[in-house]
Amino acid sequence: MRAVVTVIGKDATGIIAAVSNVLKERNINILDINQSVLSDMFVMVMLVDISGSNVDFSALSDELVKLGDGMGLKILAMHEDIFNTMHRI
Repeated sequence: MRAVVTVIGKDATGIIAAVSNVLKERNINILDINQSVLSDMFVMVMLVDISGSNVDFSALSDELVKLGDGMGLKILAMHEDIFNTMHRI
C-alpha cells in the first residue's frame, strides 16, 4: 500500500531530514521524492510505501501534522487511492 506525503512551507534547513526520519522510525520506505524551492517557499511531494509501517495510518498522519506544526509547515499524508480519486479527470 502506498501513500502521498506533501510538505509546504517556508524553506529551512532540515525539512527533508526531519520528515524522512519520521518515516524511517515508522518503517516506511520512500519510493519517490520531488522537492523544489520557489523563492523562500519549500514544496515537497513523496510517494511512500506504508505496507511495512509499524503504526496505523491515522497515527502516522497525526505525527506528520504535529511535526509540521512544530516546524511551521503544512504536512499531509493521503492514501494513494484517495489521492488518485481526487485528481482523476
